[in-house]
Amino acid sequence: MNRQAQTVILFLTGGALLHAGFTDLYLRYVKAGLRPLLIGAGVVLIAAAVATVLYERRARRQGDEQHTHHEPRVSWLLVLPLLALVLVAPPAAGSYTAMRTGSALQQQPWGYPTLPADGPLRLSVADYAGRAIYDKGRALAGRPLKVTGFLALDGSGNPYLVRMALNCCAADAQPVKIALTGELPAVLRPDTWIEVTGTYTPKRTKDPLNGTAVPYLDVTTTKPVKAPQDPYDEA
Repeated sequence: MNRQAQTVILFLTGGALLHAGFTDLYLRYVKAGLRPLLIGAGVVLIAAAVATVLYERRARRQGDEQHTHHEPRVSWLLVLPLLALVLVAPPAAGSYTAMRTGSALQQQPWGYPTLPADGPLRLSVADYAGRAIYDKGRALAGRPLKVTGFLALDGSGNPYLVRMALNCCAADAQPVKIALTGELPAVLRPDTWIEVTGTYTPKRTKDPLNGTAVPYLDVTTTKPVKAPQDPYDEA
């Protein structure tokens, strides 16, 4: 590829990264904490493109002819993935991935933050699952709980409440699962986001994919909710 094509692709790549970083698009690719690095990478690439243009102009003024040969035009096809990055936002990993990947709840945390003494507890899927398995639900027993996630069904039709957790980016997303029991809707649609109200139960099962313990939540009510701005749960 010649310097002209290199410059254009560098500039477009940097622009695509800045576009993703300054909008919510980046949340479909990487965890929220990587936003500054994404924006910094975009700035560096655009700066490199500008520096390449200046270098080419100086070389032409000095009569440098070494870059006048032509490379195959097929190299411009490298621009297509950049256009896709800007124009098409990929869907977040959902129930299909969740039911084909072992649960990410494999490492016991050092401890848990103190919960409010009164009122219903709003917990993330990962927080409830961790407290239910590793803390044996000591801070949860007898408390009304509210947990939000998307529905997933296993091969037998058993329902789970799921959030996908990231280590770095969407490519390494792994599910954290809560098995559901109790008062459930007659029709369960995978990938539907719901808020579940229920209570802790010591009942648990094992994820057949990796043997990780999966806690149950005894459901009293459910209601549909909008998908969150960040579809991945970093907890």
